[in-house]
Amino acid sequence: MKTTTSIKIDKDIKEQATSIANDLGVSLSTVVNATLKKFVTERRVVLSLAPEFNEKAKKEFLKLRDDVRKNKNLSKVYTDLNSLKKGLLE
Repeated sequence: MKTTTSIKIDKDIKEQATSIANDLGVSLSTVVNATLKKFVTERRVVLSLAPEFNEKAKKEFLKLRDDVRKNKNLSKVYTDLNSLKKGLLE
């Protein structure tokens, strides 16, 4: 059984959230329902200014950070436009 609820939210946030949901192929209602289900299941709300990486992204980021520290798998450095164009044609 479904029910309807009414909440007040910032107009700009609603528009941005609706746009993102549409880009993902879901409705804003689906996003709100998923968020509320997670809230009920986990019995917590995570409020953060910075987005959190999922586990796959976190592992990839740590691998990339390790590569940079080891100076490994890095792209070539170009100092001017002509060398960049030449490098793109190679």
